[in-house]
Amino acid sequence: MLKNPLFISTIIFALTGVLLLRGALRSMAKLRILRALRMVLPTLLCLSISLVSAALLVANHGYRSFTKEVCAATVYVKKQEKQRFEATIVFPDSITAVYPINGDMLYIDAHILKWHPLLNAVGVHTTYELDRIGGRYNSLDDEREMPRTIHKLARKKIVDMYSLRMRYSFFKPLLDAAYGSATFVNVEKDATLQIMVSTSGLLVRREHF
Repeated sequence: MLKNPLFISTIIFALTGVLLLRGALRSMAKLRILRALRMVLPTLLCLSISLVSAALLVANHGYRSFTKEVCAATVYVKKQEKQRFEATIVFPDSITAVYPINGDMLYIDAHILKWHPLLNAVGVHTTYELDRIGGRYNSLDDEREMPRTIHKLARKKIVDMYSLRMRYSFFKPLLDAAYGSATFVNVEKDATLQIMVSTSGLLVRREHF
């Protein structure tokens, strides 16, 4: 958090704004009206930048940033019976969850936020969050008739920037794109899978021993 450019920007501009505001109030108290008025604009500018930085910091909470390609999670699949397996997912922060899944394939999707290049310049890069994990059948008839499973991976957030971007066009200037991406892979036997996320979406790599 302390190294986050948005956090640093929020603190610096907030402190600068407070100092400028204090100076303007002192000038007003000494009846130096013109000097006080000259300080109003930079005060409002600093405080506005601080508020925008703080809003982006909160909205971006829960998402992980990346610039090229990262491992979003490692999934250990254990075949149990026909069209049924167990998936143990391990996140980069070591949080682990186990899910029973029906189907021939492992399915995972994610939300991806691609920020404007101007924000990239201050350290706000493309971010992602895994959203769901479930099963997928090879046969369309099985997909319609067999039991399906889906589990939530996304964690509860104070502000969900993805939902806000989908709902309000106000955020369009900040985000070049906000989209969903999904990947799935056949589960024929026990395996270790790496769920990778790149700027173009999700993909799966099998670990070979």
